[in-house]
Amino acid sequence: MNARLLCLVAALQGLALPLAAAEWTIDPARSAIRFSGVQVGAPFSGRFERFEARVDFDAAKPEAGHATVLIDLGSARTGDVQRDEALPQKDWFDVRGASQARFEAARFIDKGRGDYEAVGTLTIRGVSRPLTLPFHLSLDGGQARATGHAGLVRTEFGVGQGAWASGQWVGLDVGVDIELVATTRSAPGDGG
Repeated sequence: MNARLLCLVAALQGLALPLAAAEWTIDPARSAIRFSGVQVGAPFSGRFERFEARVDFDAAKPEAGHATVLIDLGSARTGDVQRDEALPQKDWFDVRGASQARFEAARFIDKGRGDYEAVGTLTIRGVSRPLTLPFHLSLDGGQARATGHAGLVRTEFGVGQGAWASGQWVGLDVGVDIELVATTRSAPGDGG
């Protein structure tokens, strides 16, 4: 009798374990990471042409999720030749010193109605700072679309050295917008 009771308790404890987060495959052709700022009083925007993301997320258990996004800083493009040539240089992204920015979300928080926060750390130029990225998530079967925006102060990450550090010529505030389109990876044996 005690052995049966122990087996029942063990089985019930197994049901209480968190569900494994679903793995998502990002579609780079339909996804984008954009940035915006102000230079000499005029707004500008750009995008990173190369990035990769690994996302493990289950809407039923967002706190168990995890995401890692690696951004190729040398792929920043704004459409202005002079700016695009300057961004990889030592005063700005210093791609020779650290070619990638990294955002790692340690968990997600459900804010209701499809709104979430990715709580993690952003690293640029070897400087890591906490970052919470609010985003809206739409799920349609096995496809997801996440759109979000975060504001950064570029000098907190060492972006903009020397004369560029004051904000006189290029504003200190930078907006980062994400749009990720992904499909869930098929589990073994589900025909996918």
